[in-house]
Amino acid sequence: MSFFESFGGALALLGAALAAALACVGSAKGTGIAGEAGAGLVAEEPGKSGKALVLQVIPGTQGLYGFVIFFLAFNKVSGSITAITVQQGLQIVSACLPIALGGLLSAIAQGKVAAASINILAKKPDDWTKGMIMCVIVEFYAILCLLASFLMLGAINI
Repeated sequence: MSFFESFGGALALLGAALAAALACVGSAKGTGIAGEAGAGLVAEEPGKSGKALVLQVIPGTQGLYGFVIFFLAFNKVSGSITAITVQQGLQIVSACLPIALGGLLSAIAQGKVAAASINILAKKPDDWTKGMIMCVIVEFYAILCLLASFLMLGAINI
């Protein structure tokens, strides 16, 4: 086995790691953005903490999606890391990229929408669900990224 051929397993693990890490970084950033807005509101109106918390949690789902893909990719290769070819490793990296990048960017965008939704909660408490619907629209694209990664991983034969 040549030096380059031994990188297949490392590439596969890199793909799995990127799926979890980037999606979780996006979720941390998104929930942080929403949390800053929520903290300001709750300091003034503690009774709205429950609804503010719901809005803050929404950008955290991308991290869960990334972990699901990490788990699936890791399970696909865990018994045969050293036998993974470079081609298979690249296939796994490619399959993990939709949720890695989509999760990162959509969680941050969703955090901004959630922060704006917390402003709706502050000014018009009865309309806070309209902000939630706006958050769900961003969530739809994270779900598409999850589905793309899931289907691509399923098509890889190892």
